[in-house]
Amino acid sequence: MKLERHDPRLKRAASKRIRARLGSLFHACRSPKTGATFGRHALGAIALGLVGALGGCQSKSGASDVLDPSAIAAPAGQASVPAAPAQPAGGETLSSANSGGPTSAADAKANLTLGTGPTKVTMLLPLSAPGSTGENGRKMYDGARLAMADLGDKLLTLTIEDTRGDSGNAKDLAVKAITSGTAKVVIGPSELPAAQHLAKLSGSKRPPVLALADNFAGGPGVYSVRLSEADSAAAGAAAIAGKGARKFVLMVPSGADSSPIESRVANALSIYGATLAVTLPYSATDGGAKVVSDMGSLVEAPDAVVIASGGGSPTAVLAALKAKGGKAVTLIGTDRWLERPMDPLYEGAYIATLDESETGPIADRFKATYKYQPDVNVAYAYDMVALSAGIASSAGPDGFNKQVLENTTGFRGSTGLFRFRSDGSSQRSMPFFRVEKGQLKLVEKQTSGF
Repeated sequence: MKLERHDPRLKRAASKRIRARLGSLFHACRSPKTGATFGRHALGAIALGLVGALGGCQSKSGASDVLDPSAIAAPAGQASVPAAPAQPAGGETLSSANSGGPTSAADAKANLTLGTGPTKVTMLLPLSAPGSTGENGRKMYDGARLAMADLGDKLLTLTIEDTRGDSGNAKDLAVKAITSGTAKVVIGPSELPAAQHLAKLSGSKRPPVLALADNFAGGPGVYSVRLSEADSAAAGAAAIAGKGARKFVLMVPSGADSSPIESRVANALSIYGATLAVTLPYSATDGGAKVVSDMGSLVEAPDAVVIASGGGSPTAVLAALKAKGGKAVTLIGTDRWLERPMDPLYEGAYIATLDESETGPIADRFKATYKYQPDVNVAYAYDMVALSAGIASSAGPDGFNKQVLENTTGFRGSTGLFRFRSDGSSQRSMPFFRVEKGQLKLVEKQTSGF
C-alpha cells in the first residue's frame, strides 16, 4: 500500500531517525567538515560545540553537526520524508500552511503548547501585537513550530506566551517564567526594555534566557541572540584587518552603547595585530564636521574608519569625510546602516551582516511548509528552539548551564556560526559585503569569526 506524505507511520519512523541521529551527534566525535560553508541540505539549524564541551572531543572546525531532517537517510527502499509542521489539537492545519503568510494571531494563540517532551521551555513572543511587531512575532512562532516538528517534539514541551508587544506585560511574563521553577530555559522576550530589566536581576538559580530583542547588549545569564551593532562592527573591522589594515579609528554616537562597541572592535583587531588608534564619539546634531576634524588632529593617515550609527543615520559623518577629501580611507559600516534606505554616501563601504535572503538549510523546507519565504526572524526562532532540543538531547533537562551555553566552540545555526559570552553578548561569523551601486555585493561568504 502506498503511504501518503503525512501518513502517521512514516512521520513516527522519520521522527525516530531524527532523534537517533541527533543523539549520536551529541555523544560521539565526528570527522570534520571541509571548508567554512555547507550545502543547503548538508546541515540543519544548529551544529553544536557540545561535543567538545560535554564529550571531550571536537572536530577541527570546532563544531559537530545536527543534520537537516530532510537529509537524514531513510531506510533502504524508502524515500526520506520532509518534516510536517506541528499541528494543533484536533488535527486542523494552522492558516499559514495555506495562506502564504505568517500564522494568524488567533491561530497562534489557539496552539500555545507544542511538543510532549520532558524538558519545559517557555517562549515569549508578541503574537497579537499590531503592525510589523506582531508579524515578526508570528514568523518566529512559525520558525519555532518547524524546529519542534524537526527536532523538539519528543524532547521539549514548548509553552508560548503572548506578550502582545507590550514591554510591561513582557517583563511580567518573563519574571514569572524565570521564577516559576518550571522552565529550564526561556526564549525571548523580543521587547528591549523587558530584556534589559531581566539583565539587571540577580539570582544564580534562575534558568538562562535567550533574549530575542534587537540591539540588546546582554547580561549574565541573559543572552543576546540577535546580531548587534557591536558584533557587526567587530566582524567588519576584523575582515579588513585580515587584509592587512593596521590603524583603525572608531566613530560612535555618544551614549551608553559606545563602550561595548569599542571593546568588541578593539578585541577583534588585536587578534590580527591591528590597533584601534582612537574612539571618537559624535553627536547627531553637529553635522559630522567636528568628529572628522578631531580625527584629523589625533590620527595621522588611518587605514580604516569604523562608523557605528546607533539608531540614527551615518550620512552626516560620511558627508563630512567626503568633503574633507585627501587620502581615501576604507570605510566600515554596520548592520544598523541598513535599517534605512541605501544612501549614495554608502558607496564603497564594507559591512558585515547576516544575509537575510539566505536562511541556510531550513529555507526550502520552511517555504514548502508555510508557503512564504523565511526571514531572519524565522531563523533566530528556529535556531533557539533547535539549540534547546540539542541540549535536552545531549544533557537532559538539567543541561542548560553556563558550561554548555558559553562553550567557546560555539554553535552553527541557520544564521551562521555564533557563540555566547559570559557577559551575555553573542559573537557571530557572517557574510562580508561591499556597497556597490546601491546594493550589497558579497566579498566573503563568512568573516573569520572567532
